[in-house]
Amino acid sequence: MHRDMGRPSFAEAMVSESLGHNQRLERIDDAVDWERLGRVVAGVHAAPRGRPSYPPLLMVKALLLQQWYRLSDPQLEEALGDRLSFRRFVGLGLEDATPDHSTISRFRQALEVQELSAPLFTELAAQLDAQGLVLKEGTLLDATLVAAQVRRPPLAAGRGAASTTDPEAAWTQTGRGARSHFGYKVHLGVDETTLLVRRAVLTPANVYESEVADTLVSGDERAVYGDRAYESKRRRQWLRELGIADRIMHRANKHQPVLPDWQRQRNAWIAPRRAWVEKVFGTLKRSYGYQRVRYRGVGRNTVELWFKLMAYNLRKADTLAWAAG
Repeated sequence: MHRDMGRPSFAEAMVSESLGHNQRLERIDDAVDWERLGRVVAGVHAAPRGRPSYPPLLMVKALLLQQWYRLSDPQLEEALGDRLSFRRFVGLGLEDATPDHSTISRFRQALEVQELSAPLFTELAAQLDAQGLVLKEGTLLDATLVAAQVRRPPLAAGRGAASTTDPEAAWTQTGRGARSHFGYKVHLGVDETTLLVRRAVLTPANVYESEVADTLVSGDERAVYGDRAYESKRRRQWLRELGIADRIMHRANKHQPVLPDWQRQRNAWIAPRRAWVEKVFGTLKRSYGYQRVRYRGVGRNTVELWFKLMAYNLRKADTLAWAAG
């Protein structure tokens, strides 16, 4: 059973129509077929007996607000009780009770257990595709490191040392100075032209980019761009078989320690095109505070990642639609 929310009330009639408006939230609300998203999560907390729960779609929209405004669960509870534009967006009437932070947390856990966050992202991505916002000229592959939420184990214990509070986080080294990082790695497949995210995987930080690269290819793009980390003879052959142009950079190896001129020139042509994906990571880290994961373990942090990417795609789609007039 789910609560019946958003019914008109006397209090609603007393509020001026000019109050509590957020144009961006209203545009996003109008651009999405929320009923289809609601069907994905319709079974969450829908037992025929017991205390009625909040409608799952209301909670999904609340979690999107959490990402856009970088709120903790208690802060989200407070904002839903305080901001009229938030209540309108999620479907809460003025006299409706506000979900508390423990309710928000339990709903997120239910999405993890029932593995529903990825289907939510897929449904939203399908809607953006149907609106003509995914141009499929190419897919940009890349990955970025995100720090663990817990304190990292001391380096004196060795770079293979695990955290007792988050054993799924891992060490890795990167860059010319072989800097050490402890946490997770976000792998993305991004539409080349619009920079909308199409595919994503979250792994411990020590998972090499090439290990998950194939899952980031949608199969309907015209080309795939990637740096040297994605080079693989098998992958190049696979892309040819799919009819997808191979735009993966070449790297030197023990059999070819120096790249021939044509490969160096090809790399120089690919590099600036591939680098556009860095804009996506920059936005996630600056605007969404994604320098560090919020939770422990791959499962919970994967739910957070999908919601960050849905929030990012919705705002990006709104900007694209706004620019198109």
